[in-house]
Amino acid sequence: MEGLDLRPAIAVAVPAAAAALTLLFGDRPRLREGASFLAPIATCAVLASMVPEVLAGSEPATALITLAPGFRLGLTADAFGMLFALLASGLWVLTALYNVGYLRATRERHQTSYYACFALCVAAAVGIALAANLITLFIFYEVLTLATYPLVAHKRTPEAITAARKYLAYTLGAGQVLLLAIVATAVLAPGADLRPGGFLAGTASDPALWVLFVLFMIGCGVKAALMPLHAWLPAAMVAPTPVSALLHAVAVVKAGTFACVRVVGWVFGVDLMRDLGADLVLATAAAVTILVASVRALGESNLKRRLAYSTVGQLSYIVLGAGLGSAAALAGGMFHMAAHGLLKITLFFCAGSIYVRTGKTEIPALEGIGRTMPATMAAFTIGALGLTGMPALAGFVGKWQLGLGSLDAGHGVFVGVLVASGLLNAAYFLPIVHGAFFGGSGGIRFDEAPPALWIPLAVTAAASIAIGVAPGAALPFYELAWQAARAVVAGGTS
Repeated sequence: MEGLDLRPAIAVAVPAAAAALTLLFGDRPRLREGASFLAPIATCAVLASMVPEVLAGSEPATALITLAPGFRLGLTADAFGMLFALLASGLWVLTALYNVGYLRATRERHQTSYYACFALCVAAAVGIALAANLITLFIFYEVLTLATYPLVAHKRTPEAITAARKYLAYTLGAGQVLLLAIVATAVLAPGADLRPGGFLAGTASDPALWVLFVLFMIGCGVKAALMPLHAWLPAAMVAPTPVSALLHAVAVVKAGTFACVRVVGWVFGVDLMRDLGADLVLATAAAVTILVASVRALGESNLKRRLAYSTVGQLSYIVLGAGLGSAAALAGGMFHMAAHGLLKITLFFCAGSIYVRTGKTEIPALEGIGRTMPATMAAFTIGALGLTGMPALAGFVGKWQLGLGSLDAGHGVFVGVLVASGLLNAAYFLPIVHGAFFGGSGGIRFDEAPPALWIPLAVTAAASIAIGVAPGAALPFYELAWQAARAVVAGGTS
């Protein structure tokens, strides 16, 4: 850390304060919505102010409090953390607008608790992103779990309550496993902060480290939806569509994959992972998840559940990059975190807009919807093609780097996994697009969702094109990913 800087703490405090203000303004909807919209803008501004310094090699840091000897809370804005924090806060800006349109259109109840929990989730996600050490990461990790539960259960139907309890059982159980791993790590390296290249680097290969690795991957892999730890995610699709977008694109599953990469690159280090043989085990687990989840998506007729299985597979690209451990693979996986966030939130925004306008949730019922809602389905097409890895769209960049990283690591078989996954993505996405524009019958009748719903999806679709065409110019995600990846690889060899 390089001195005291309050901005990382402020970036966490702003959405937390928004949650409190939302509860305070519970009986005044306009003030409540205003707080939920201004907070993400302020959070983005605070984070954006640190980007030039982080890209220049500085790491603004806030030292908080010491909980016990060897357990200190602290926040540090490094390149990888900034990538995740910017993604979460930036997508929150658009989701805040979408939330207003969606909740008004569907006349959802319990809106005060909804907005408050949503803001608290983003505060936790930013805290996870900027955590300087494992205990800080764990605390925000658990806050995220508890804040998301009311959102999954929001409709308070028996199905929603069951799904929320399943989510809580999976994630709280995984949290206890993660805590066990953190305590065991503290015995090996008391008081250690996260360090590129791994603060366990140089430790002699030992069977106990394998146990530690497995504990970490279970603790982080549940939120990352690694198979077979993924079952909570499709079940959670009973939640309102903006919550599904939060789960998939903004906070929860991204927090899981972020934590997996943190553990690999900043706790163990790529060299120790190779010495243990854990690198190929992790890469293989990710590859299996990519392929099985993609096949599973083919069998889903409900749009949100198909998107859920797509997320299970797509997230494992990020974990695959960590397992491969080369600079290109790490950078590709980290960049795919941002690309997937933009593309997947576009698809969920589209699904929500279709539901608001038509009430339809099943894929066979979407025949001809492209003639009724052409702008919405054009954005859906961009999101779908992007996730297949189509050039000039965001999804291509990370997958290309992952392919190069597979070759750099000497494991070209994973290039075949990437190709097969792209074909499977096309198999479960393109029939939806074709049916929407060329299926059904009847004339053209334009009937788009209200502006508060279609503007966010238009912005995310445009951003997906921008970072696909010019990844190094449109947004800082590409530079942050490469900076973080190089630091991990260099740290492992220093």
